[in-house]
Amino acid sequence: MSQHQQYSERVQELFPALRADLESLVRIPSVSADAFDQVHLQRSAEAIAQLLRAEGIEDVQILTAGESRPAIVARIPAPEGQPTVLLYAHHDVRPPGDPATWETDPFEPTEKNGRLFGRGAADDKAGVIAHLGALRTLGSDLGIGVTLFIEGEEEIGSPYFVDFLEKYKEQLRADAIVVADSANWKVGVPALTTSLRGLVDCVVDVQVLTHAVHSGMFGGPVLDALTLMSRLISTLHDDSGDVAVAGLVHAPDPTVDYDEADLRADAGVLDSVQLAGTGPLTSRLWTKPAISVIGIDAPTVALSSNTMTPKASAKISMRIAPGQDPAAAYEALARHLEENAPFGAKVTVHKGELGKPFLAPENTPAMHAARDAFAQAWGVEPVDIGIGGSIPFIADLLEVFPAAEILVTGVEDPDSRAHGANESVHLEELQKVVLAEALLLAGMKR
Repeated sequence: MSQHQQYSERVQELFPALRADLESLVRIPSVSADAFDQVHLQRSAEAIAQLLRAEGIEDVQILTAGESRPAIVARIPAPEGQPTVLLYAHHDVRPPGDPATWETDPFEPTEKNGRLFGRGAADDKAGVIAHLGALRTLGSDLGIGVTLFIEGEEEIGSPYFVDFLEKYKEQLRADAIVVADSANWKVGVPALTTSLRGLVDCVVDVQVLTHAVHSGMFGGPVLDALTLMSRLISTLHDDSGDVAVAGLVHAPDPTVDYDEADLRADAGVLDSVQLAGTGPLTSRLWTKPAISVIGIDAPTVALSSNTMTPKASAKISMRIAPGQDPAAAYEALARHLEENAPFGAKVTVHKGELGKPFLAPENTPAMHAARDAFAQAWGVEPVDIGIGGSIPFIADLLEVFPAAEILVTGVEDPDSRAHGANESVHLEELQKVVLAEALLLAGMKR
C-alpha cells in the first residue's frame, strides 16, 4: 500500500472524531473583540490544549505576551538532523453579527448539504483541526519536529503578535511555517496562497461649519459636510472604477483568472451592478490597490432634521499590492485626500492600521513539497492564488524568522463566507486538507 493510500484510509477513519472536535470548538463563542466576554477565549484555549495533550504531546502551554489574548504553544522536539515545522492557526472568531441574518445558530454547528455551518467553522477552527488531524494521521510516523502556535487575537489585528514572537522566539523558531488561514481556489481545486495584499486605513474628517445650522436658512451657498464628504470620496476612483490615488504600486497580473459569473455569485453582486476597474478580475482582487469606505459617522435617517451637518467622518480602508510600502501608501492616500478638499473644506486625516503585503517565493523546497502533497490529496494540481484580504502577521513572521520558509494554506472556499453570516466549511474539503497536511509533513522529513 502506498503512503498516500495508507494516510487516506487513516484520515477517513479519524474524520468523524475530528469533526466532533471541530463542533465542540465551534460551540465556544471565542470572540476576541473587546465588547465580548473574554472568558470564552480562555475556555477555547484550554479546550485546544486538552486536545493536544490527549495526543501525547507533553509540552503544551497557554501563553500571553503583554495584554495579549491566550495562545496555545505545543512542541514536539525534532529528532536529530530533522527540521522543525511551525503550524499556525487561530482560535478566536469574529462577532456573529445580527442573529437574524443567520439561518442557524452561529454557535451551534449544523450540517447542511455537506457543509458545517457555524462561526469559526471555517475561520479558523477548521485550521486548528487540520493541524490536529495531520498529527493524528501521522502518529509515530511524524519523524520531524512540530510546534503548534494557535493564536487568540488574529481577528482583532494581532496587536501583540510581534511582542509574542519576540518573547517566545526560541520556542517558536522553525525551519518552515505552515499558516492555515487562507482559502482554496474552489471546491475540488486546492491552492497555495502566494500573495496577500497589505492594509492601510485611516479616518478622514471633513468640516465646513463651526456648528449646525438650519438647512432652509443657509442651504444653497453653503454645502453640508456630508455632501462634501461624498464629493471627496468620489475622487478616490476614476470613471472606470480604478483607484485614482497617485503613487501606488501595481503588482504583475496573476496567471489565473476568476470567472465573472462565479465572482458575482460568490460575492452576491446584484445583476444590475457593473464590476469596477480594468484588467483581469484576479488582478483587481489580488495585485492592484482597492479602496472601500467601511464606515461613516452621520445623523441617522430616523434622527435626521432640517439641519446642515457641520462635520462628517469616514473610515477609509485601502488594500495595497504586493511590493507596496504601507507607510508610503498611507502618505499617498492622505496627500490625495488633503489635496482634493472640496470647496475649501477643512480635511483632516488620522492614520490607522498599516499592514504589510506578502509575496512568496515560488521554488522553495517547502513549496515543492506542498504542491506534491496537494496534488496527491485532491487528485488535481494546485494553483497559485493571491488573496485580496490581508494577513499582516505573515510579514512579522518573516522579520523575526527570516530564514524560515512560509506556506500559506487554508480550508476555506469561495462559499465559506468567513466573517459573514452563515459561515461554513465544506466537510469533504476539510478531510482533504487534513490528508494534504499529513502528506506535506511526511514530505518534510530529510
